[in-house]
Amino acid sequence: MAPEYDKTTGKLTLLKYDSDGDGKVDTWSYMDGARVMRIEVDEDDDGKIDRWEYYDRNQKLEKMGTSRAHDGRTDAWSYFAVDGSLARIDVAPAHDGRTTRVEHYLNGLLVSAEEDTNGDGKIDKWETYDGEHLASVAFDTAYRGTPDRRLIYGHNGAARLEVDPRGTGRFVAATPK
Repeated sequence: MAPEYDKTTGKLTLLKYDSDGDGKVDTWSYMDGARVMRIEVDEDDDGKIDRWEYYDRNQKLEKMGTSRAHDGRTDAWSYFAVDGSLARIDVAPAHDGRTTRVEHYLNGLLVSAEEDTNGDGKIDKWETYDGEHLASVAFDTAYRGTPDRRLIYGHNGAARLEVDPRGTGRFVAATPK
């Protein structure tokens, strides 16, 4: 570990660490004295940060940014519940600050997600989960802001299509033409 201190106050400001023992620093802990403010990690030793962790005043992980593309730029943010479990992930793959997918978690399991699939800034796809099983996917093919098509999945792999032509939330089984 290589500590760095503020020359004026003497407070610890940075800890550098080689977590995998290969002789290269891959973890930087930004400090305010003994308090961790942020940690940056190069997980694949390519010289680019892959994970950013931000801590609150009580030293609890508040949010974590990741570079899913391993290009050194954040494209997903994870947020945590009071108990430390994952609560939500916001995904912004275009690196433009716009979240296109939001995933919601409960007790570590994905329970729902919504997504802007066409980049117009409006949600047009909704997913719901039952345990580890995808239960349904709904789509807004009319671009009204409400789903008008829905696929319901059974635990046995069966699927059925439902429609809601008026967007009122009342789905009926689709009939073949």
